[in-house]
Amino acid sequence: MMQTANLLIELLSEEIPARMQLQAAADFKRLFTEQFKQAQITWETIDTFVGPRRLVLVGKDISIQQRDRTQERRGPRVNAPTKAIEGFLKSAGLSSVSECEQRETDKGTFLFATQYIKGLKTCDIVPDMLTAVIKSFPWPKVMRWSGNTQPWVRPLHSILCLFGDQVVPGQLDLGEAKIKFGNCTLGHRFMAPNSLTIKSTEDYWEQLERALVLVCQGPRKKMIQHQIKHLVKKHSLVVHEDPKLLDEVTGLVEWPQAMLGNIEPEFMSLPREVLVTSMRVHQKYFALEKANGELAPHFIVVANIKALDGGTTLVKGNERVLRARLADAQFFYDQDRKYSLEEHGKKLDSVIFHAQLGSLGQKIARMQGLAEQLAPHMSADVTQARRAALLCKSDLLTEMVGEFPELQGIMGSYYATHDGEPTAVAQAIADHYKPRGPQDNLPTDSVGDVVALADKLDTLAGFFAVGIKPTGTKDPYALRRTALGIIRIAERHQDLNLMPYLTKAYEFYTAKDLQSKEQVLQELKTFLLDRLKVHWREQGQRHDHIAAVFAVAKETPLALLHQRVLALQNLMYGKDAVGEDLLSAYKRACNIVRIEEIKDNKRYNGDVNTKALVEPEELKLHQSLVTNLTEIESSLAQNEYSQSMTYLANLKPDIDAFFDKVLVNAKQEDLRINRLKLLAFIRDIFNRIADFGVIEGTK
Repeated sequence: MMQTANLLIELLSEEIPARMQLQAAADFKRLFTEQFKQAQITWETIDTFVGPRRLVLVGKDISIQQRDRTQERRGPRVNAPTKAIEGFLKSAGLSSVSECEQRETDKGTFLFATQYIKGLKTCDIVPDMLTAVIKSFPWPKVMRWSGNTQPWVRPLHSILCLFGDQVVPGQLDLGEAKIKFGNCTLGHRFMAPNSLTIKSTEDYWEQLERALVLVCQGPRKKMIQHQIKHLVKKHSLVVHEDPKLLDEVTGLVEWPQAMLGNIEPEFMSLPREVLVTSMRVHQKYFALEKANGELAPHFIVVANIKALDGGTTLVKGNERVLRARLADAQFFYDQDRKYSLEEHGKKLDSVIFHAQLGSLGQKIARMQGLAEQLAPHMSADVTQARRAALLCKSDLLTEMVGEFPELQGIMGSYYATHDGEPTAVAQAIADHYKPRGPQDNLPTDSVGDVVALADKLDTLAGFFAVGIKPTGTKDPYALRRTALGIIRIAERHQDLNLMPYLTKAYEFYTAKDLQSKEQVLQELKTFLLDRLKVHWREQGQRHDHIAAVFAVAKETPLALLHQRVLALQNLMYGKDAVGEDLLSAYKRACNIVRIEEIKDNKRYNGDVNTKALVEPEELKLHQSLVTNLTEIESSLAQNEYSQSMTYLANLKPDIDAFFDKVLVNAKQEDLRINRLKLLAFIRDIFNRIADFGVIEGTK
């Protein structure tokens, strides 16, 4: 059995930004796994851990030596010049041609040498591996310090590298300085800052925990959750669930200590979003609620230190910081309400939307025009939609949004309500940025849908009109996200066809040097369809089903296209299991017609001659095709796609009977032609629902 040992690596640095930590741990594991595979070193498990100051890798049962292996090298031809053969023998460590194999190949007879390579010790390879991993590490941002040439996310202080109980000999060259691999690390920065000498992987966990460092993210997160649960239970409160904040706070502390702080009552009249944003975004505090769902005048702060006074001073300090922020927020809130939202919006003419697309004031005017046209087709009140479009960007010029950009739209809603605007208008102002991504909520009502759609259509049409489009991974104006938002809103309005409104959005632009309308609309159509395919594939729809429907129904509103794809999917995967047999029958009919059309150089479309139908099975098939075609056309006209699939499935027994009993290529030419037209009739009926030719199968 091959001998193994555990590998422990710790890279100790200044604080790693919390948002980068989890990806860093994943990259550390991936890069080292690739190094092990390349070096042919075996392992049982490789795990990585990350915290504010350290990136750790633990490899269990790593083989202590590479596998011995043989390597075959092809040399020159057997009749090559002597010097070429001598050079090959020397490079292969051989003394004569007799030690080589002569092998025939397509290009002649060549010399082949087989070399035996003894595996190196793992501890001799790890230094180069670690250096290669550090040099290629994909941090989103890096820094250099003190003249060092090796960038890292933050200044790197030490590298602990143990293989078994032995320090791996090696060092990292930083340019002016070098970090020698060792067996030492540091405990908690404030509560146990002394150096620790580590003997093994097990010793690492024990000593770090005694030094008040929880290296694993999981236990740190559980510790925070447990402490928060204890605090809210003790004070009869409920924590405002925030998984992202929990992950971020977990990345900020090595020994978490959760404490309860208070918010002064005078600030509790501020909008809930202002309070939560002040706590969450700027201070990383957890907001708390009362049992009835109201925001409670308390917060939880998670510190990285166990204070000697029980946290009293620390809590007071955090309350003081929050008080200053909320006092600013209260001042901004009062100042903003001295003027109406419409008054704030009058300054939008001086704010540039984009250098080539004019001001935000011009964008608002275009949005109003689009909203007026969209509203009747989206069951929204036209007057309210125009009003919401007029006011939706006005809060961008308020003091509050200037301080808290995260609240744009939300503050506009509060100010609209303060001004006495209708509830639907205020809600549409809050919702018009939605959805901000694939998981974000949609606007809550139809007025919000109209304004959100008008905003996104205007943005997309404008940028495409001036030639700004996403390329590869580059999408600086988030146009893919904008397109997804359009798709998600349009999906829930069954009768809404986007193309007329994209056309109108383009026509509202009056800027010079716009690309031609035809070109822009074609590009927008292609772009939206591509995004639509991605969106539906992520929902589980097959790409070939989407392509089959798009091939015959490109101009249909998205909601109907989606229903059609789902109906096709149900036909192919439905409980009656007719999909695969139906598809086989269709392809058999198409193949026969296609081959004969190529052979005869003509198309076999056209009416079937009913007088030339002689066999009972072809008579029955023709009758079935005529009857079901009428039903299919009727159901398609009424957008009843599931029903149309049912009529299509009804054809299967008659198609099967036809192929079982009737010879298509009959000797009589008139019979043959008529039967080919009958098969073309099958092709035509299928293609009215979807292009079954692009469906790959039912598996």
